[in-house]
Amino acid sequence: TRILRADKPNVTGFDIRKFAKAAAEPKYDPWGRSEAWRYEGQFSRFNRFKKGFPGLGIASVAFAAYCTYEHFFLKDEHHGHAAAHGEEHH
Repeated sequence: TRILRADKPNVTGFDIRKFAKAAAEPKYDPWGRSEAWRYEGQFSRFNRFKKGFPGLGIASVAFAAYCTYEHFFLKDEHHGHAAAHGEEHH
């Protein structure tokens, strides 16, 4: 049956194999070298992400250190004081 299908001409003249070959990546891109700078060096995906949030690492460490300091060293004398003694907040 494959031989019979291969001999049968396509009515529309459309050949899917030729279309797929033409739509594939070109073997030579004349603009490839001109566009390469967008994805290399300081413009790589990692560097664009890293430079998009300057100071995020330092800020995260500083915030974590402050939260740790607040949790262990700062005592909140006023919080819950009125409820324990029945006094109004002033």
